Amino acid sequence: MQHLKPAKTLALASACVAALWSGAALADPDLSADLMIDGELHIVTRAPADDIVPNLSERYSGWLFRDPATRDMQADDFENPAMLAVDQGAELWETAEGTAGQSCQDCHGDAEESMAGVRARMPHVNADGELWSMENYVNNCRTERMGAEEWRWSGGEMTSMTAFLSMQSRGMPVAVQIDGPAAPYWEQGRDMYYTRYGQLELSCSSCHEESTGMMIRADHLSQGQISGFPTYRLKNAGIVSIHNRFRGCIRDTRAETFAEGSEEFRALELYVASRGMGLDVEGVSVRP
Repeated sequence: MQHLKPAKTLALASACVAALWSGAALADPDLSADLMIDGELHIVTRAPADDIVPNLSERYSGWLFRDPATRDMQADDFENPAMLAVDQGAELWETAEGTAGQSCQDCHGDAEESMAGVRARMPHVNADGELWSMENYVNNCRTERMGAEEWRWSGGEMTSMTAFLSMQSRGMPVAVQIDGPAAPYWEQGRDMYYTRYGQLELSCSSCHEESTGMMIRADHLSQGQISGFPTYRLKNAGIVSIHNRFRGCIRDTRAETFAEGSEEFRALELYVASRGMGLDVEGVSVRP
């Protein structure tokens, strides 16, 4: 993994950053916007700051940084392209697989009841003291209970299932545990958030704290909240997982990145999720 670069690369990094930020302009979030799904379900997109985010004046969902057309797309389930993945996830929930010949529904019943609030608490420390993302829990059920093969972390089946599961927590506040057994992971994630990576010497905070609201080329920098994940990215024409987005961010610093599902990304996921506590889970959002 490529971490902090030696001092002799600083001049190169500075030149790269200057080129990247050339023409950057300020484009603050639209604080007059209000996310109401189908005119019925209100989603909290602003929340007070606290000691977890001492460098922010207020927590903002990434939805507030999007253009009106993208915001309207997310506010209408019929127009939201992520709903196709949600429907596929609902089918997978009812599909029996593996040597046990069981489906998710056979054990967990109605997802609307049994999975309510699960996404809001992810990632979460399991019974063995290990921090797991929702994908870990899904694959554990598949291999240990269903006798089925694991799904690829950002594969179509997994992203459809996580999209479906996230919908069961839509409108519920992010509520990850960061104390007790979760504390060491949270601290690891916080350290990663402020660590500079790659030839460009950029950390998560470089973009999502110090430069929130700025435009880098066509990209409007938000606070990097993950309450809307998994998300449908228009540029990818598909569902993007949290760890896929992490990988892309680190890759953009011109560094070798961590693997999806790695301990490092799970710790980072916990810390970034905690930065959004008070915001609502958006189920499946739409982003550029």
